[in-house]
Amino acid sequence: MRRCLMLDLKDSPDLIAEYESMHREIWPEVANYLRTQGITRMEIFRLGTRLCMMMETDDAIFSAQRFADAEANDPVLTKWQDLMSTFQTPTPWTPPGEKWVESALIFDLSQQP
Repeated sequence: MRRCLMLDLKDSPDLIAEYESMHREIWPEVANYLRTQGITRMEIFRLGTRLCMMMETDDAIFSAQRFADAEANDPVLTKWQDLMSTFQTPTPWTPPGEKWVESALIFDLSQQP
């Protein structure tokens, strides 16, 4: 399944540059975790402070709840998420306590005649 999630970065050129630098080569444990959770493809795009993460998942493996639970119980992943939180801020539409929020698909060319 394809998913599109949104998040904002703090409005600081230095923090944004550091965030991008850290994503040029993420920690191996994080990459392995994403793959073992059924994420088959992930890309993050940025426009200003807005991030758009495109994710493809193998839904025979991927579960959002299992993904969150596993992340919360792994000290390396918790450390990565804590570090990423220093750069990130929720969008104006993000529910309290959430981070990345899934966006709604409103157009799909493949569904057009």
